[in-house]
This record gives sequence, structure tokens and C-alpha cells, in this order.
Amino acid sequence: MKSLVFQEGEVPQADEGGTAIQVPHPKSEQESFPPVSDPVCQKVFDSTSGVARSAVVLQIFNWNGDIYPGGSTLAAYEGTGAQQAFKQVRNGLKTCKSFSGVGYTGKYQAEITAEKSLDIGDEAVRFRMTTPATLPPAKKGGPDRTVPRIDRYFVVRVGTTIASFDTMKVGGSPAFFPADLINKQVERLRNAQRQ
Repeated sequence: MKSLVFQEGEVPQADEGGTAIQVPHPKSEQESFPPVSDPVCQKVFDSTSGVARSAVVLQIFNWNGDIYPGGSTLAAYEGTGAQQAFKQVRNGLKTCKSFSGVGYTGKYQAEITAEKSLDIGDEAVRFRMTTPATLPPAKKGGPDRTVPRIDRYFVVRVGTTIASFDTMKVGGSPAFFPADLINKQVERLRNAQRQ
């Protein structure tokens, strides 16, 4: 899987050295948070992040001129696992509208909104998660500001693999993961499975 992600210099939208590749630690070494309040929403995020996969690789993108990174997850499944995982995402988005959870910054409340998807891969969905974020005061001595944090997700199945792409923006116009990179990644996954 590592050979299918973008290599240094292949992503003009990213800073130099800004395409870090990671292979997740075993579950025993990962920080764990309690499941979110809605079990359907939890299944959406489990399937988006490749929880039940046979192989997975993560990539972080540090975009030019942006302090907020993007990311991708490539998760390969055995048998019909990818179809089942994608079905959990697609069907889950029909009822997963909001939930509460606990993350690195403590408790949070999130809203989920399905968005129009691109026609790519074998099947694809796009959605966004909105949570409140606290920023420092705009003026010295002023109150903290609460602004929306918007995480956008694009999830596509390519044969026995699910590729998930995400971007984040706090207090500004939400961004989409670059469509040209999604297309290139999907094409690499497709070609690898034809061999």
C-alpha cells in the first residue's frame, strides 16, 4: 500500500516535505477515546478510517500557505469487506446527523451534513462534520471566540480498497481535498488491482 500513496514532489499543492506517510500503530499502542454517542455515526467513522481492514496506510498533506493539513487513508479489505464497509458509510449518512464525543481537546458536539459527491471510483460519498472551536480573543483582553471547525470527507471505494480524503478549516471557508489528487489516487488503486 505504501507504494501507492504520493511520494515527495508529486503534490504541488503541498509544502516541501509535506506529504508524510504513516502506518498506524497496533491498537494496543494507539490512544483510544470512547465511542461517539450515536452508534451509527461511530460505524461511519470506523469504516472511513479503515478499522476492519487487512492493510492500511495514512498520508498527511501540509498544504502551501495553509496551517490546516489534509489527509488520506487507503484501506485494503479481503473478500467483500470493502463493499460492506462502504455500505456502512453510505447507509449511516442517511441517519447520522449529530453526535457528541470526546477528543484530544475534550468533549465536543458535532453535526454531519451529506454533500453532493463526485462521480468517481466504484462508489463515492462526500460529507462534512461541523464542530465548535474556540479561538483566542480578536483583541487583547477580549473574550475567546467560538467559530465553526469544518472537516470535509470524501470516501471512495475502488474494488477491494476504500480511500478516504479529508480537509479541515477553522473559522474560514471550508476547503475540499483537491479533486486532481483524488483522481490520481483512485487511478493508482485501480491500476494496482488490475495487475
